[in-house]
Amino acid sequence: MSTRLLVAAAVAGAARQPDTPAGLPPVDIVVGVIGRAHGVRGEVAVELRTDEPERRFAPGRVLGEEGGSRIFTVRSVRDHSGRLLVKFAEVVDRAAAEAARGTLLIATVQPDERPAEPGTFYDRQLIGLTATTPDGAEVGVVGSVLHLPAQDVLEIETATGARLVPFVAALVPEVDLDEGRLTVVDVAGLLDDRDPVDED
Repeated sequence: MSTRLLVAAAVAGAARQPDTPAGLPPVDIVVGVIGRAHGVRGEVAVELRTDEPERRFAPGRVLGEEGGSRIFTVRSVRDHSGRLLVKFAEVVDRAAAEAARGTLLIATVQPDERPAEPGTFYDRQLIGLTATTPDGAEVGVVGSVLHLPAQDVLEIETATGARLVPFVAALVPEVDLDEGRLTVVDVAGLLDDRDPVDED
């Protein structure tokens, strides 16, 4: 999931909740991996693959298994020394917990679901958006989202090759999911190989 501060107009756009597009199927996303067993009653550590553990691992939530048919119903969840410990209803003892180790857990979500926090987007929502300049000229398509230590970066596929654009409000002032586009400031050297103008 990608997070950054947006200008007011973009926040307003992100806060809108459009109707689910007709005919689009739900989406399966990986939210965690079952790790080591904890104790003898079936509790397991979960290595997170989501920025919203309180949402994906809420008690009563039913998760699936990637590539399989098993289900895992969250009974309880707690933090233990920085690790997320989860008790699934179907994992009744330590033997079952050990057998489930390594399972990729998936959550089924609606295609138009958006993070609760304004100005935050799932990678899948950004990939495929058309990138335009402030004057409306199309420059490319978002091909991937890179999560680097300093910040998230959009990889935009242009006619001259891939360009990396830091996902910050100063360079990407607007994201409009309803219109399927985002705006990228036309800074020299960002979307092309122009040299910045020396103003001295």
